[in-house]
Amino acid sequence: MTIRADLAVIGTGPGGYVAALRAAQLGAKVVCIEKQWVGGVCLNEGCIPTKALLRNAEVFATVREAAAYGVVVGAPEVDWPAMQTRKAKIIAQMTGGVTKLLERAGVQVVMGTASFLRPTVLEVKTAEGSEHVEADNVIIATGSRTMKVPIPGLDGPNVLDHSGIMSLDKLPASLCVIGGGAIGLEYASLMTELGVQVTVVEMQPRLAPLMDQSIGEGLAWSLGNRGVEILTGARVTSVNHDDSGATVVVSTAEGERQIKADKVLSAIGRSPNIEDIGLEVIGLNATRKGIGVDDRMRTAVPHVYAIGDVAAEGPMLAHVASHQGVVAAEDALGHPARMDYRTVPSCIFTLPEAAGVGMTEEQARAAGYEVLIGRFGLANNGKAVAYGDTDGFVKVVAEAKHKALLGMHIVGPHASDLIVAGGIAIELEATLDEIEHTIHAHPTLGESIHEAALAAMDRALHLPAKRK
Repeated sequence: MTIRADLAVIGTGPGGYVAALRAAQLGAKVVCIEKQWVGGVCLNEGCIPTKALLRNAEVFATVREAAAYGVVVGAPEVDWPAMQTRKAKIIAQMTGGVTKLLERAGVQVVMGTASFLRPTVLEVKTAEGSEHVEADNVIIATGSRTMKVPIPGLDGPNVLDHSGIMSLDKLPASLCVIGGGAIGLEYASLMTELGVQVTVVEMQPRLAPLMDQSIGEGLAWSLGNRGVEILTGARVTSVNHDDSGATVVVSTAEGERQIKADKVLSAIGRSPNIEDIGLEVIGLNATRKGIGVDDRMRTAVPHVYAIGDVAAEGPMLAHVASHQGVVAAEDALGHPARMDYRTVPSCIFTLPEAAGVGMTEEQARAAGYEVLIGRFGLANNGKAVAYGDTDGFVKVVAEAKHKALLGMHIVGPHASDLIVAGGIAIELEATLDEIEHTIHAHPTLGESIHEAALAAMDRALHLPAKRK
């Protein structure tokens, strides 16, 4: 059997299904091939379920501190199976919603494994056999998986990836997290709030090494205050296993360190899924970073596009994949579009959250800008104080000549929501003066953005005046 379409999409993660929906809006006949689950890793094992569990932890922490708010309750307990049940319901709701969206848009979903026979012809192996899909254009959206690193013992029985830790039957008493990026820090935050003893090991000199230095420092301070032990500039050399758990051997500037833990989380990074899809058949080469693409998401083979984690360009983020999917779908159907990565927000959903958009201070200085830096602590924000969430700050980076905003970096509650304002401001080439003249509602966390902009011009109203 042969299915014919205007566009075929391999994968239904946040890149693939959004590409399919946009193509359907443009009147195309679209076929999606999905080998495992609609919604991909993001909806089933990543973005959504981790946020569900983090919300559980946040509620638990709030109830634990209820007396400080004049609310008398008994000592709360963690019901991990109930948290898992809630997570499963949310996954089902979200994946069911995406399935319905594709169905209502007229997108045909074929469950199976796709591989190229020719650039516009795919063989799809299904549970019933195999069939062919012929399409004018193909978008590869096969995503990524946990990176395998040649560390002795890292493939042992007590080492978990993001999928394994999410499906644990019970919480471990202790956890060693290898990797201080977004995934590692989110699980460190989740587990410490639920009473697990957590140690984070990061090879780079600071946490969140891809973000502004202030964010790594802010998260280290906040997580440290919550009981997380943090080792930076530390390299894992081996993981040893026994009946009681694992021992992580770490090389530090002070010498070798051994960390005993019930479980180990490997959160070192992710690798693109480029195998077994027939790239070599169509003469398409890929590297360990993924498939090379241009700013229209076109590969070196005509009519073949790559988006999301499998593409070599752009950060591995769900919202980047979705935007790339729109660009690829539009370009494939004759509506030229291009990717612009200047205003991609990065978010870490720890408690408190962290987020950044645009240039870091380091990047701005390296680019030759004379910079203005404004920073406003949430301890000086009325709403943060009223809500009892004062850990964090807003930092703005601007160039001195025209005071144009170059970057914004936030640690604190709802940082992932607040950072949208920074992205819009940079996209519209807003200046510090324009942020100053924009009236911000009171009392809100967003007032901190206003104050940070004022601070960059030495005019913050709610910070103590500098001594002359």
